[in-house]
Amino acid sequence: MSQQLLLITMKHLLILLAACTALHALHAHDGPVGADGKPLDGQSSHGEAFNEGPRQAAVLLPGTGNVHFAITSSSPEAQAFFDQGLGQLHGFWYFEAERSFRQVVKLDADCAMAYCALALANVNNEKRASDFIKDAVKRQEKASPLERAWITAYAAYFSDAKAPTTERRTALVKALEKIVFEFPDDVETRAMLVLQLWDNQQKGIPLGSRTAVTALAESVLAKNPLHPGIHHFLIHLWNFEDDRRALKSAALLGQSAPAIAHMWHMPGHTFTKLKRFADAAWQQEASARTDHTQMIDARLMPEQIHNYAHNNDWLVEDLGYIGRVQDAIALAKNMIELPRLAPSPAAAKKDTAPHNDGYTMGRRRLLETMLAWGRWEDLLALDGGQYLDPFEDAAEDARRLLALGIAAFESGNAPKGEEKLAALKLSISKLRQQRYTDADDAETQAKKDKKPADQIATAMTAALQRGSERLDKMEGYRAELRLLQALQANKIPEAKELLDSVQAVPPLRLSRLYQKLGDFSKALELATRAAKDGEGQVLPLANLADLQWRADKKDDARATFGKLRPLCAQADLGEMPFVRLRKLIETMQLPADWRPKLEWPADSGQRPELAALGPFRWHPSPAPDWSGTDAQGQPHSLAEHKGHPLLVVFYLGSGCSHCIEQLNLLAPLAKDYEAAGIPIVAISADTPEELNKTFVQAANTQGFPFPILGDPTLAAFKAYRAYDDFETTPLHGTFLLDAAGNIRWQDISFRPLRQLTWLLGESKRLLALPAPIPGGSVSFR
Repeated sequence: MSQQLLLITMKHLLILLAACTALHALHAHDGPVGADGKPLDGQSSHGEAFNEGPRQAAVLLPGTGNVHFAITSSSPEAQAFFDQGLGQLHGFWYFEAERSFRQVVKLDADCAMAYCALALANVNNEKRASDFIKDAVKRQEKASPLERAWITAYAAYFSDAKAPTTERRTALVKALEKIVFEFPDDVETRAMLVLQLWDNQQKGIPLGSRTAVTALAESVLAKNPLHPGIHHFLIHLWNFEDDRRALKSAALLGQSAPAIAHMWHMPGHTFTKLKRFADAAWQQEASARTDHTQMIDARLMPEQIHNYAHNNDWLVEDLGYIGRVQDAIALAKNMIELPRLAPSPAAAKKDTAPHNDGYTMGRRRLLETMLAWGRWEDLLALDGGQYLDPFEDAAEDARRLLALGIAAFESGNAPKGEEKLAALKLSISKLRQQRYTDADDAETQAKKDKKPADQIATAMTAALQRGSERLDKMEGYRAELRLLQALQANKIPEAKELLDSVQAVPPLRLSRLYQKLGDFSKALELATRAAKDGEGQVLPLANLADLQWRADKKDDARATFGKLRPLCAQADLGEMPFVRLRKLIETMQLPADWRPKLEWPADSGQRPELAALGPFRWHPSPAPDWSGTDAQGQPHSLAEHKGHPLLVVFYLGSGCSHCIEQLNLLAPLAKDYEAAGIPIVAISADTPEELNKTFVQAANTQGFPFPILGDPTLAAFKAYRAYDDFETTPLHGTFLLDAAGNIRWQDISFRPLRQLTWLLGESKRLLALPAPIPGGSVSFR
């Protein structure tokens, strides 16, 4: 070993020794620390609970709701952020609520109520909530009596996690009722009581009387008519029970907190149950646009947003219901284009794909929409591409094969249809074998868990049952394709023999099959059922009117069209189900554009222009410029990589053992990334002169096969938000940039990303897709 290398190694060992010494002195922190006592690896000095959640500063946003809860703090700014967080909490916008409450802690670390609110922002993560409430209890001595009452109530709830849920929830209601009695002028406790009573019912605790809870809610509205939480909770309270009673709240909720996407979404629940799908679609589009604005501005990945995938999935469905087919397809594709979150560290050991709702839901909606509206050629054009690549899960992939097979046979492409039919048959064969493997695995696991014989048998039976249910569904898919194959070959008797095997097909699609076989009586029966089940939807009515016209029931067809037309203000008239109605419409002497004028009902509320809320589709944010110097003193910048993808890894320096581990995991993959056209650059918080401390820790004696730059001012870290604004310390960050300079994927965390093989596959997927671009609705009038 050279003398210079020995000196570097000795110096590095001294740094690590100092870190270990400081670690024992910092009881609230679990990670390595430097000689100055500050964390080295991105972990919070406040404790484990602060590792997760937002690490970047909050800003005061207009439109989070007119709510106020007086906290004990000498900082007016802290009060403003607390009220903002409370409004966000009422909107279930937990991630941003936590950011606001962390800002309160930044401004006033002794504000006890801020820690209580942090616990409430983590109501679905009891471990973190319990840690936060302990911090509140430590500081409650200087809090007001009302604040102490809240802290006591929620400390009992969060701290006793081992107690039965029913007991804890019942006790919390009693505690809140006591606070309402002792502080009758405080409306926020009343609001939280309304929420808790509804939420308890969700967990199996009888509500008693919705009318009584509504009266409690209205006592808040008497003082604050636009209280966002109350209108939100009333929609939940009456959903699936009697949604008419929440219609007033549905009209007011969005305008009560317009910056919170979920507040636009929730009225969609009410309007959907009332079969007012145009109103529901408007609400969900408003939610999506609001989410997109916030995500783009804050540079967040879509899957990080609570309820984002659920909202857009529902929006695609409702767009189809009102005939906005082009928009439905565009949004479903956008959901597939979304960057997926990395698998959890536990799953990463198996290098398996994560569960990403947006991606899966987008694929399903894309297939469903194209199938429903007969977009055969467009569907076939996606075969073999990134939007419809094969699924590893056989049952999930069967959806793809079914849709493509139907499109092929319906468009007259028999060879393509037979290809998908053969692929489906092969999948069924594999799944038949897989169910026995699953049963064996269930037996092995049960024995490992030392289960008794009867429970082992039950586990095996359940595994076999799940496999059989999936097989039954796939056999139904195969039967439908065989029926279409027979029709294509004009083998009518053979097709009719398969009818009993396809009865699980949706009634609307089944009605078209019976029509093709000449059985108009059965076709009309099924079409009528589909129209009844799909009340308020345009496609079932268009289908029924067409079949009635073909069956020479002209008056019935005109009557059905009379029900259809008022629903079609936003419909894409070029879609085949509407084109089929051409002759019917001609007899009624209607114009080519026979859609009625779009007018919103008076009870739907005051609605802003949708475009003012944000873009219709999510798109990535541009990557900030950066520059740095390597160990040889050579300058580098983002401009050098213009026109090419790039993976940028921010690491905390040579003193962070986890960072070095990440770099050593990445090094063997560098050739694979390079082969995919994705060079790598690492940026350290060290000075260029200190970079040698990183090089000597390379597992490969030749060092790291990518440039490593120093950014001691942390300018690049801050520009990419790989920085904790609350504790003024850098964070780990991994970013995929595309050739246009957009951030297509990112991970910012207290720990470095280890799922680097998975990321390579995800990077290839994203870069093969067109970059989502800003854009509004395609056909909204």
